[in-house]
Amino acid sequence: MNFLWRDETLFRDESVFDPEYIPETLIHRERQIMALAMNLRPALRNSSPIHTILFGPPATGKTSTLKTVLREIDDHATITYVRCPLARTSYRVFSRIFEKVYGYPPPNTGISIARMYELICEGLLEKNKPLIVALDDFNFIERDAGNEILYALLKAHEEFGVRVGVILVTTERIELDEKTGAVFHPDEIYFPLYDEDEIRDILLQRVKLGFYDGVMTDEAFERIVELTARTSDLRFGIYLLRMAGIEAERRASRRIELRDVEMVYEGGARVFLAKSISALNSDEREVLKIIYSIDGDVNSGEVYRILKAEVNMGYTRFYEIINKLERLRLIDVVMGKKGRGRTRYILRRYDRDLMLRALMEG
Repeated sequence: MNFLWRDETLFRDESVFDPEYIPETLIHRERQIMALAMNLRPALRNSSPIHTILFGPPATGKTSTLKTVLREIDDHATITYVRCPLARTSYRVFSRIFEKVYGYPPPNTGISIARMYELICEGLLEKNKPLIVALDDFNFIERDAGNEILYALLKAHEEFGVRVGVILVTTERIELDEKTGAVFHPDEIYFPLYDEDEIRDILLQRVKLGFYDGVMTDEAFERIVELTARTSDLRFGIYLLRMAGIEAERRASRRIELRDVEMVYEGGARVFLAKSISALNSDEREVLKIIYSIDGDVNSGEVYRILKAEVNMGYTRFYEIINKLERLRLIDVVMGKKGRGRTRYILRRYDRDLMLRALMEG
């Protein structure tokens, strides 16, 4: 057996395919980068940045845009980046800010959020730099915690003279209480889905950076573009590039061919479906299961009738779930004519059996 990987590799730089990797040049997000940079520009003058929401479907470059801009102003502000799925409470978020300000974490016990907040503001006044707090995946944070964090940060200038800019990254519209909403007036920067040509450009950039010249066949690459465009999830395409390369190396091949892509596709799709399904609650999973269980064309009225008979779900909640499933790109919703009226048809983005297996395993 030729253990190719012991002597040679198809990868010029495999880290290019890591989820956290951000290229030096972020293509097809130039407008969003410029808009965010302008909002944070006041920090360069030691003034308060403009509060901003980066909003759009998953895998549309929000986090990459944020990190690209933040690294350009790192010397001019105290920047705290927080992934909210890992810090869903007020205490954890303020602990991250405290650690960024002081260089060490707060005491494990004996300090309240109010006291920690005061110490943060005192430390910022000594540093004499604006504070930028970036809360990524803000929609994962507990609602009461989100309001508490935002209100405290937004009032820091009034109470302590601290200059603060807040950036929220979210895939869903945020709902704030009346008190917080009255003081939070952010600029919103929207991130649309990438179209197929943009997906091709971005994946080609990764191929050039990550593989040696001539490794990726055109047929294999175009198949990955096609599969990525079908799910509209750029992360899936980058994952397929890496796994197809690993599969080609496993075969001791010097080129990545179509069969390598097909070999890793189903397993890759199940990995990404599992991630998406993990973000759904039981009601949302049930709606998704019904959609993928119906034979033939699926319309929203039929799904709602089945669901109402099973769990007596309200109409408003049902359409909230449909909208979420569409944002997660598990389905598409289109309008079509049926009889004299118009009907919302639901299109399944994934193979039915693949989705139903993923739901059972999840």
